[in-house]
Amino acid sequence: MNLPQFEVQTHFSKLSRVEAIHRLLHPESIAIIGASANLDKVNGRPLKHLLEKGYRGQILPVNPKYREIKGLACYPDIESLPSGVDIAIVAVPAADVIAVIESLGERGVAAAVVFSSGFGEMGKEGQLLEASLTDAAQRAGVLLCGPNCLGFINAFENVYATFSQYADGDTGAGPVGFVTQSGAFGTAIAALIREQDLGLGYFINTGNEADLVFAELALAVVEDPRITVVAGYLEGLVNGESLVRLAERCLELNKPLVLTKVGRMGAGARAAASHTGSLAVEDAVFDAVISQYGVLRARNEEQMLDMLEALIQPRRCLGTGLGIATQSGGAGVMMADRAEEVGLRVSSISKATQQRLGQFLPSFGAVNNPVDVTGQFVARPELLREAVITLLDDVDIHVGIVWLQLMTAHVDALVSIFEEIQSRTEKPFLVCWVAAPLQARVKLRQLGIAVYGAGERAVEAAAMMARFHANVERYRSSGFVRIEAASPVPESRLTGVVPTEYASAWLARAGIPMSPITLVQNADEAVDAWKTFRQAVVLKIESPDVTHKTEVGGVVLNLDSEEAVRRGASVLLSNVARSFPAARISGILVQPMAEGHIELVVGAKRDPVFGMMIMVGTGGTMIEVMKDVVFRRAPFDTNEGLCMLEQLRMSALLDGVRGQKGIDRSAVASMLSVLSRWAVAMPRLIELDLNPIRVGQSGPIAVDCVMVLDEAS
Repeated sequence: MNLPQFEVQTHFSKLSRVEAIHRLLHPESIAIIGASANLDKVNGRPLKHLLEKGYRGQILPVNPKYREIKGLACYPDIESLPSGVDIAIVAVPAADVIAVIESLGERGVAAAVVFSSGFGEMGKEGQLLEASLTDAAQRAGVLLCGPNCLGFINAFENVYATFSQYADGDTGAGPVGFVTQSGAFGTAIAALIREQDLGLGYFINTGNEADLVFAELALAVVEDPRITVVAGYLEGLVNGESLVRLAERCLELNKPLVLTKVGRMGAGARAAASHTGSLAVEDAVFDAVISQYGVLRARNEEQMLDMLEALIQPRRCLGTGLGIATQSGGAGVMMADRAEEVGLRVSSISKATQQRLGQFLPSFGAVNNPVDVTGQFVARPELLREAVITLLDDVDIHVGIVWLQLMTAHVDALVSIFEEIQSRTEKPFLVCWVAAPLQARVKLRQLGIAVYGAGERAVEAAAMMARFHANVERYRSSGFVRIEAASPVPESRLTGVVPTEYASAWLARAGIPMSPITLVQNADEAVDAWKTFRQAVVLKIESPDVTHKTEVGGVVLNLDSEEAVRRGASVLLSNVARSFPAARISGILVQPMAEGHIELVVGAKRDPVFGMMIMVGTGGTMIEVMKDVVFRRAPFDTNEGLCMLEQLRMSALLDGVRGQKGIDRSAVASMLSVLSRWAVAMPRLIELDLNPIRVGQSGPIAVDCVMVLDEAS
């Protein structure tokens, strides 16, 4: 049999990884390894979809059992394939996959989508097999999607490298790109996207990610100008840097990135010597980083769909001012309450706007925000139309929500009203139509108008629109400029918990305001140190075994006489001997009492996924009870430090309450930035606690320090 032959000019070995991913998602030729003539089987369904959906590239089935399948010549083996095939779909038993990948490499195939299961998801033996597969693919020069994946769909070009049941229905291309680590749950989300007619341009399941990872594929999707928003479902994350690059690129392109994440990231929690380490649980770190880089997080698949519906429309929400028009005063109050909780302002509209509303609204309506148009608009549709247009014209309104219910007999009239509102305004508005008839939802979505069945859902979607705009503006103003790391301290052989005098000196040289300390061995030396400081002092136990000194009675405060210092030293040593008799005692730290009416905790922790993280929060002995902390990925600038302080629940206390003066937030934010630069430059730093940092009129000063270093390499 004469098999068709063709050549691709650019061999894979000459392709960059980005170019190879492009060929994966936009192939001009697809080989199906292990293809079946039974189009209902896993290895037959890709051929079925490619033929039925009208893929225009070349399809090359490979299976020695057939001479042809559905009119296509079938190749007996990979060696018979023409060289330079773009991608291969691999649907063979796990034991045969490595040999297949090696053969594909010899034929110059750029990439492979591996359906086969039986790898890392099967335990230790499968993990070893998957590692061997990764090595084989790298040697062969074949890019891998999978294994254990559903494959992908590029609906724009009718590329169906998948056996997913989602492909059985209508998969008309649209502005949403969706990448998922879960096949089954990802398919469910894709089906919901289709049900709401949002338009799914890409569906990609990454499977076990033996080679290509979520962020790489999502980055390729966001580069497509036909995509306006990217959504993703994550179960775990290994390479945090790749996700950060994706997030930054989305902001640069003004395209929202919406993620739903479940489960925990790969490394698992470890026992921590510091408060920072114990509080830096993986999901808290993940949430902090994606917020820092402008990613929008959805709690679940329903909220993801709500957000996508609002974000795919071309109109952008340029602020936090929310205008509400409703036929129910109660619904308006409910939405106003939720708006305040999610960061929107139910803005006070201007006198001019109120006067305009008063010209046509009935006297028993409300001309404030929320605007109550009452049920009169059923008889006079122009009331709703003009009220919403007037509301959106107000300078302090950035997004509108229109609330109504039922109105089954008036669908066509209402859709016409909303269409006119859309034509006469430029600001985004969302429709909350409780118990809306199906035809109403369909017609509004065809007009590009987002429609919701509950008021709070609409408010949350509007809040995400405002947050995305704020993220883009923050990116444009700062560009997330790469902050240079500081020079590290001279290399030291110290490991584990670093003696306080060393750690404090290193931090002071880095520019962190540290309270002075003197290490002494007995009461006489403690008295001498007190005389040197000429003020009240605190005594603290110094031991490599004691990181939380107050828990063993290892701190004695406010000593300002020779007798008090001597007695304090005795009490200190007695407390520790009683609470922790096995502790190794290095001495007693003598330190002047620090001023400041605010106590913060500041720390650093090296996260296995995202690298160095910086924390700030409510300090003191109750830190792990209050858990009022905020994280950021290091390094960052002072503006990011200010954002951290603003996010604390105790933020209002920083500005002064009950006669206390406010603190200099900029001084604290600057300290956070300096620490972030220094911590990144410390390759062996595992975790660091500065608790408490006392903040008063003279600025912040750290009065205690726990630093932990890894083993020297």
